[in-house]
Amino acid sequence: MKQREKKFVQHNVPQSIFILAILAILALLFYYNKEKSVMSISEKRFEEMMLNQEVKSVTLITNQYLVEVVLKEDALRKPRYQQELAGRPAWKNSKRLIYTFRIPNFDIFDKKFGAIEAKIDPEARIGYSCQERSEPTSFINWSFLLTLFVIYWFFIRKPGSGMTGPGTQLFNMNTLKATIFDKNNQLKVTFQDVAGMKEAKEEVKEVVDFLKTPDKFTLLGGKIPKGVLLVGPPGTGKTLLAKAVAGEAGVPVICLSGSDFVEMFVGIGAARVRDLFKKAKEKAPCIIFIDEIDAVGRTRGKANMPGVNDERENTLNSLLVEMDGVSTNSGVIVIAATNRPEVLDPALLRPGRFDRQVSIENPDILDREAIIRCHSKRLKLERHIRIKQLAEQTPGFSGADLSNMCNEAALIAARKSRKFVTITDFHAAIDRIIGGLEKKNKLISPEEKKIVAYHEAGHAIAGWFLEHAHPLVKVSIVPRGIAALGYAQYLPKEQFIYQEDQLLDELAMALGGRAAEELIFGKISTGAVNDLERTSKLAYSMVTVYGMNPKVGHLSFQNSKQLDYTFTKPYSEKTAYTIDEEVKVIVDSAYERVKTLLKEKMDQLTLLAEALLVRETIFKSDLERLIGKRFVKEVKNIPTEDTPTPQVSRPESDDDQAMFPNELEQV
Repeated sequence: MKQREKKFVQHNVPQSIFILAILAILALLFYYNKEKSVMSISEKRFEEMMLNQEVKSVTLITNQYLVEVVLKEDALRKPRYQQELAGRPAWKNSKRLIYTFRIPNFDIFDKKFGAIEAKIDPEARIGYSCQERSEPTSFINWSFLLTLFVIYWFFIRKPGSGMTGPGTQLFNMNTLKATIFDKNNQLKVTFQDVAGMKEAKEEVKEVVDFLKTPDKFTLLGGKIPKGVLLVGPPGTGKTLLAKAVAGEAGVPVICLSGSDFVEMFVGIGAARVRDLFKKAKEKAPCIIFIDEIDAVGRTRGKANMPGVNDERENTLNSLLVEMDGVSTNSGVIVIAATNRPEVLDPALLRPGRFDRQVSIENPDILDREAIIRCHSKRLKLERHIRIKQLAEQTPGFSGADLSNMCNEAALIAARKSRKFVTITDFHAAIDRIIGGLEKKNKLISPEEKKIVAYHEAGHAIAGWFLEHAHPLVKVSIVPRGIAALGYAQYLPKEQFIYQEDQLLDELAMALGGRAAEELIFGKISTGAVNDLERTSKLAYSMVTVYGMNPKVGHLSFQNSKQLDYTFTKPYSEKTAYTIDEEVKVIVDSAYERVKTLLKEKMDQLTLLAEALLVRETIFKSDLERLIGKRFVKEVKNIPTEDTPTPQVSRPESDDDQAMFPNELEQV
């Protein structure tokens, strides 16, 4: 109790003194202004007052060239002066009402005053007195400023004064507001909570082990890395891994974001960097975690206008010096995370600063299974749900996507008042993540619905009979938010290298929807816009990136370090013309190829389209019953069970073909 009272006094007494001092000065100013009310008049008005014998006294302030005129009380009762007082209610309580006017010269005033008194009866003449006077308000103003300065110095600038709030933050912008985790404030996240990414965890665990047992490494002459950079796409678990470090390090961990260094004032970012490392040295051994370091670590000198100062460069220079400059930071380890390593400055990535770069990619099938098991522990699942099957159905999903999938499945089950989360709920959650929200109230005409059905059937038939196409999971014409009026889902293989014939089959399958429209209706529609974007991107990549064209040759014009807003091309206009021609040849060839295939399989195309118009959603097992099994050897454990199809009254057209995320879409 006494400690609380002591803290209360320490934090509140300085603020009370500050407020009372300001109130006292304001009261003094108010009292002075209330004592004396002043009104400026002209010399002509002063002459009228003198001739009417209304003046009580005249005082000449010689050091201010000012004349003060005080009227008689009888004169103030006249209607003219009462109207003036009525116009200024604050003057009614004043003890003195003074009229003033300024003079250019003493001699001139003396002559004019003598001329005025010559017109007055000698017995009524009052004369004038002379004084030198210092203005009290100037002393009060200076006292006010001096008091503010003293209060600022002792209660705001003084460390540990207890003054907090916006005012203190204004004068301490160079102080970085970071979150510090130590023994008293420790995160409960551990490495056991991080599923998958086995190699990345081992790299980071080694840093934690060095801080706990340094002798194990120093006996062999080894040195701990000064910095570890976590690189990977969004949602792969970089920040989660840093939280696990903070939870298990056993040493203080300072966590902040790269944007915390960005400030509109010059020099604030560099000052915050120095303040950060100063705190870290005081708490050494210590770990600093900087999330989204690309906010301050961008390459210097690029895209800057001549003569323009970039404050980020000053901040980066300060960061480079603190990490590995003249003075070493023994016991301070920096862990940073970014999903854009290509924009970072080379000086920041060199050994001695970030000695290790740990790549965290989207999880493979084994990691996905571990992540789903981790997130499904808190869910009430049906007994027969196979986690491995869900992992096989979600290639390309990040850890954040898998977490969202489990949560969406639980919400869908709760919405349907189920006691357990079923496999149907997981399928609906996957559809929600890939295709978006199901739009049950979207109205389309029967003609559009028929176009959508044949478009999607074209994709499905092309993928079913092409050798290297991905196996079909399901095809639907149910309207969804992202997939527009229809979509088809496929199950890509877990592979990292693609051959030319595989890419050509992908092109043909993507153009199957438009080819089906042309064959059935004799004309094409705008529904294939997403297909055309994907085929154009893939075809240009085959020619300009992968070197898969004989005329262009084995060349790659892609520069991974080149910025998006550069205005130069790495090839001539003639080469650009050749590239355009060859891309057109590749796309046209794939289109004619898939048209020929669909002509041969016209019966199957019509059968599938009619089934889609009736059921709206067709699974792989349904397709096998309609047109037979696929002759190509497929990946095992593709879902074949007949999941209840959603009863949707209004389907959508296949504007976008929504596939599971895979490497091909990133080409």
